[in-house]
Amino acid sequence: MAGELPADEQARQVWRRLAPEGWPVPLETLPAGSALVGGAVRDALLGRLSAQPDLDLVVPGGAIGLCRELASRLGGTAVVLDPARDIARLVLRGWTVDLAGRDGPSLETDLRRRDYTANAIALPLDDPPRLQDPTGGLADLAAGRLAAVSEANLLADPLRLLRGVRLSHTLALPLAPRSEDWIRHHARALGQVSGERVFTELEKLAAEPSGHRGLAWSLRHHLLESWAADATAAGPLEALDPEQALACGLDGAELRWALPLARLATLLPPAALGHLRASRQWQQRSARLRGWWQALEECPDPNALAEPQRLQLHADLAAELPAWLLRLPAAMARPWMERWRQPADPLFHPRSPLDGRQLQQALKLPPGPVLGELIRHLTQERAFGRIPIADPAAGAVAIHTARAWMSRRHD
Repeated sequence: MAGELPADEQARQVWRRLAPEGWPVPLETLPAGSALVGGAVRDALLGRLSAQPDLDLVVPGGAIGLCRELASRLGGTAVVLDPARDIARLVLRGWTVDLAGRDGPSLETDLRRRDYTANAIALPLDDPPRLQDPTGGLADLAAGRLAAVSEANLLADPLRLLRGVRLSHTLALPLAPRSEDWIRHHARALGQVSGERVFTELEKLAAEPSGHRGLAWSLRHHLLESWAADATAAGPLEALDPEQALACGLDGAELRWALPLARLATLLPPAALGHLRASRQWQQRSARLRGWWQALEECPDPNALAEPQRLQLHADLAAELPAWLLRLPAAMARPWMERWRQPADPLFHPRSPLDGRQLQQALKLPPGPVLGELIRHLTQERAFGRIPIADPAAGAVAIHTARAWMSRRHD
């Protein structure tokens, strides 16, 4: 943990963990006065550094020009992120390196303008290694807490209010009491931030193992009041934890996408996602999941649904069913997960035994609503076992079934 070693040894340990000799940008290509800041330094102190950490570099000035020069020299891609604040990104050999012009006359001034003390620790890229920590981040990390630099800094960019909740869950560090009070007091200021930025932060929070608790906390303390979040979602969110997902039969890969999806769909109706400028696909997924969760209120056992409704459920949720199952009792969800994993299952992945072209040729049917109704009928017959799926005679049975349906329709 940060703070257990003398300052000089701590700096050397951070340097060793970061291993700058393996970075895609040689240190000699950076100007004097450059420093590594932010998440990479923090994660090195906490011993949670990834193999290719995102690097945030502060340079005295001219960051955009430097980024373009490095991209040309090293073969990467330069992306201007914020021309007004002199911030650009270098993408190179799988690495992401953000370069920013120093905010203020000195590195210390820059660090004092940051959001949380854990993110306001710098490693100047000179020799010998040393850590610059004007806001007390090392002490806060040693004490196991996440502390805001100041109340004013949070309000300088109100997204930092929500980011604090997310970082608390990412780093498994509780918010310092005063910082938590500031977030609660100014919660409604999050409404001043663009919807796209808020949604990106919510996606990150939803993906954390304990993110369900962070989302519920944010809802209870009015952070999402400006965004039309579902005010009744806190209770259902609390149940959407990794243990529930495993109990429902999801494996690790399924859990990683289904759990965040279920959490955000529980929290955010389509209208809220629209306010947040989420994609149309996100809005449609939320609408489907929420619609079928609502159906459970009328029929708590989905196995008891009438055939057409059951078929519609599987057609609507063919891609999202694992997320929907997370709000079912685990004993009910597990058999459904087993069947959903079988792509040939005729109910969980419904399709007609004959496509429109085949039916038009066999029955001399024109395109139109009748053809669509027939395809739905054949899909239902196949889904519930009345048309075989692995039988050489399946095609003939399907044609016979189609002709019988047409005959009844004309009677």
